[in-house]
Amino acid sequence: MPDRPEVTAVEIARLAGVGRAAVSNWRRRHPDFPQPAGGTDTSPTFRLDEVEHWLRSQGKIAELPLLERVRQQLETLRDPDGHPAAPLIAAGALLLQLHRDPAGWQALREEPDTRLATALPRLLQHTAQTALGPDGAALLALPRLAGATYLDLVRMLERLAAEHGPTGAYEHLLARHVEAAARPSAATPPEAAALLAELAAPADAGGAPHTVLDPACGLGALLLAAGPGADRRGQDLDPVHTALALLRLALHTPPGTPGPLALDLRPGDSLRADAHPGLAADAVLCQPPYNERDWGHDELQYDSRWPGGLVPPRGESELAWVLHCLAHTRPGGLAALLLPPTVASRRAGRRIRAELVRSGALRAVVALPAGTAPPYGVPLHLWLLRGPRPGDDFRRVLLLDAAAAHPAAEGGRDRVDWPALHRTVLDTWRAFDAAARTGAPLPADRPGVHRAAPALDLLDDETDLSPARHLPAAAPDGGAAALHHLQARLAELLAGPADPAAALPAVSDTPSPAAAPLVTVGELARAGALEVHSSGQGVLPAASGDGPPGIPVLTDQDLLTGAAPTATAPAGGTPLTTRPGDVLVPALGGGTARVVRAGDPLDGVALGPRLHLLRPDPAQLDPDFLAGVLRATGSARRASSYASTTTRLDVRRVELPRVPPERQRALGAAFRRIADFEAALDRAAALGRSLAQGLTDGLTAGGLTER
Repeated sequence: MPDRPEVTAVEIARLAGVGRAAVSNWRRRHPDFPQPAGGTDTSPTFRLDEVEHWLRSQGKIAELPLLERVRQQLETLRDPDGHPAAPLIAAGALLLQLHRDPAGWQALREEPDTRLATALPRLLQHTAQTALGPDGAALLALPRLAGATYLDLVRMLERLAAEHGPTGAYEHLLARHVEAAARPSAATPPEAAALLAELAAPADAGGAPHTVLDPACGLGALLLAAGPGADRRGQDLDPVHTALALLRLALHTPPGTPGPLALDLRPGDSLRADAHPGLAADAVLCQPPYNERDWGHDELQYDSRWPGGLVPPRGESELAWVLHCLAHTRPGGLAALLLPPTVASRRAGRRIRAELVRSGALRAVVALPAGTAPPYGVPLHLWLLRGPRPGDDFRRVLLLDAAAAHPAAEGGRDRVDWPALHRTVLDTWRAFDAAARTGAPLPADRPGVHRAAPALDLLDDETDLSPARHLPAAAPDGGAAALHHLQARLAELLAGPADPAAALPAVSDTPSPAAAPLVTVGELARAGALEVHSSGQGVLPAASGDGPPGIPVLTDQDLLTGAAPTATAPAGGTPLTTRPGDVLVPALGGGTARVVRAGDPLDGVALGPRLHLLRPDPAQLDPDFLAGVLRATGSARRASSYASTTTRLDVRRVELPRVPPERQRALGAAFRRIADFEAALDRAAALGRSLAQGLTDGLTAGGLTER
């Protein structure tokens, strides 16, 4: 273990806000760059203090962020053979002290280091035991983790807590840990956790269930969403994550709450060694580990949790977790689980699924859009189960395709419309659940989105519970009237292109008197007639939590398809933005060049990946003339490279006829009419496809009849 913090080349790049290649260049070009202090030949590490001094002397960094200092200090204190997050327990214990008993810390902080190193572990242990009880304090194992070597960390944590508050400081540290090495159960995002908690909150209990259990609690996101008013129980296979989750929940509890807090988190394998036997919780919230083969299939053949002796197959670990959660749900209580979509359809699990439907335990399956929870590229399912109780109507199962109602835009996680998704899922579930419990009318089915399916309809040879399979296609919005409107709009759009003589410029095959000399875009740029900007990799979409959304970012695919920008620029910074008169060209060719007009969707957007922006001086070069030449087949062919299967346009090599401005404007007007003609055809084709699909869906679903 190094006695001082060390950083890798990747971490140096992050500190300086550059790419890793820049750090490699610094090492080669600057003989005074710090020498490696550890690591390997292929992945060396450098002393943080030396790197920080060098970066500051070179003007590449003003001050190392405090959060980064704390993170590096935690890394220094980690046992190389131990858990990577173990030092976070000691950090969390000190933050808990500052949260619950700041006076105790103030009385001790001025003591000499020798006394502080001895007294601090006892103070932290006393505060942890007061807040968490003897079992919770023992889980933290504080005497082993706190001592004289942690004094630098202690003082940095005190400053970090002063900036963000003890709770905020701990959340920042956990977020860094999750970024470095997260597993699904440890990283349920707060929006998804809030959805499960709201679904499980009974209306007659003031919004929070009395007892909440998460048998795969990870870092405690689902228990945190349940709120401090609940009696929260949890278990996790990873003892360090269990301790971190316990500290997290304690830090989110108001500091004046008397201890011991209603928190009972224990390490261990929930399926093989249940830490809460006999517990019947009001709500069980869980995002279990996925695709586990070694979950205890052989040892648990005769377990009482399996209904009717139906043992989940070895490859159906998720169904074992479903049955475990159901076994811990009181009659009338709710279990909510985030599961992969294949659990609803895999043939091996059909008997278990059928039993859940037949018994009335399974109440709803909700298909969520991709990006709601890790793994973010997979559109997960949300299963809702109730502990069966007499009097409830279990003859129907709610199937809700929230992914169809609120599809995530490109970008996944940061593109989920969480408020709309919450409203759709909560409103639909509550109406359905109230009908089952009270006999109120069922919510009307919404084709393509949700349906209260009869349980008997699901009990076939496959018992496939995928919502999309059982939902009739949505009829066209507005029915026949809307389709008539589409037909009229299509007729309007086709009126112009149907008469090319009126839509296109008149031409003849009379050759020009003399061929005009040619000039390249590069030569025009050097002469000041236009500016050329190329985005390279461009800007990246803003990440969640980076602050207010930035301006829209146009990508090459947006330009090629004519779609509106979907990504946004990161908050802060000054990306290059378009303005009227600019000409946009994709770097990979495609015969596309578009002129930015005032007020159109391309005006004021940031230049995204793989795009060229040409900004002509209108007194010297007409934008429509420039765009028309760029769209010409010969211009693109002569200026493109063909070194691989991808054609890349070198825009500076494109040749233009050298003609006077008045001739440019005449040609530009003709080019613009051609571009408008092509755009009208594209709009008509898109509208025609929508009309054809709407007619097909309406006739198939029975919402329309032919005349």
